[in-house]
Amino acid sequence: MDLLAFLNLNELSLGMSKLSMYPLFDIAHYIVSLMALKEQPGAMAVARRSPFACWFSSMLFCFGGAVLSNLLLAEPPVAPLSNDGNVLLASIIWYLVFYCPQDLVYRSAALLPIRLVLSGMKEVTRTWKVLGGVAQAQKHYKDGILVMIAVGWAKGAGGGLISNFEQLARGVWKPETNELLNMSYPTKVTLMGAVLFSLQQCQYLPLQTHHLMFIYTVFLVVNKTSMMLSGSPSWLFSPVEGAAYRVLFAEQPTDLATAATPKAPRAPGRTPSSDTCAAPKQDGRAASESQNGSAASESDGEAPTESETRGEDQTPSGVGGSKKTD
Repeated sequence: MDLLAFLNLNELSLGMSKLSMYPLFDIAHYIVSLMALKEQPGAMAVARRSPFACWFSSMLFCFGGAVLSNLLLAEPPVAPLSNDGNVLLASIIWYLVFYCPQDLVYRSAALLPIRLVLSGMKEVTRTWKVLGGVAQAQKHYKDGILVMIAVGWAKGAGGGLISNFEQLARGVWKPETNELLNMSYPTKVTLMGAVLFSLQQCQYLPLQTHHLMFIYTVFLVVNKTSMMLSGSPSWLFSPVEGAAYRVLFAEQPTDLATAATPKAPRAPGRTPSSDTCAAPKQDGRAASESQNGSAASESDGEAPTESETRGEDQTPSGVGGSKKTD
């Protein structure tokens, strides 16, 4: 790549592509994976109740990618466990993380500077795993780009993709936590790497392998470090991912769907018409007249009015004078 050659990074990328992952980078991968397992709810209770179940679950966390990729290619799933050195190393780290006195190993590795270094080294191993899965699939299916993507994705993020089976080993069944339903950052970024390496191996991407390894590794390490320092779960392409989802997969209302949607009937009396407005007025008028009539009848029956009292007291003189006593 001309840009890397211009920046004198060609030799650096070539030298990095020849790095051996065993033992330092594999140790970092095992420590970070087992720390993530220990931080899950109920993991320590299982470790105290059944150490074998905890060990089996830990091995799935450490070698889940290789196991899943072998299953996809119809190869023995126990083949990754045939390397006694890797299994012994992972088992020793498992014991130290879960059963070390005073929890010294976990507490030391949980310190932010140390965890940053270990997480960065684990991201380096992700590049090698994705490329290894793509190359492994290419041996069986030379032009099967979809198979290469699937196997590279499985080998790089197999621990998350088989998390439901790992939970079964601990007696937990939570199908709603399926990684395909709610992808985490490692699953997304591994899928992106599997696509890039598959395109590069099929000569659709004009890059050399070690150049792409260098670019992808730097992206993983920088992005993971920034996420840990900021405490944000979002990654660099989160805005692009959200915009693409809204454009391609979100439900868009159309005019036909809006027209076909039945309107809700209006509640009676909420928006009265002119006739309905007149009727209450007339009823109110009749009610007031009836109330006045009833009040008058009640006042006649109870006590005389003021005019009647005046009429009784002030009798006309003419009437009284025409009256003669016998």
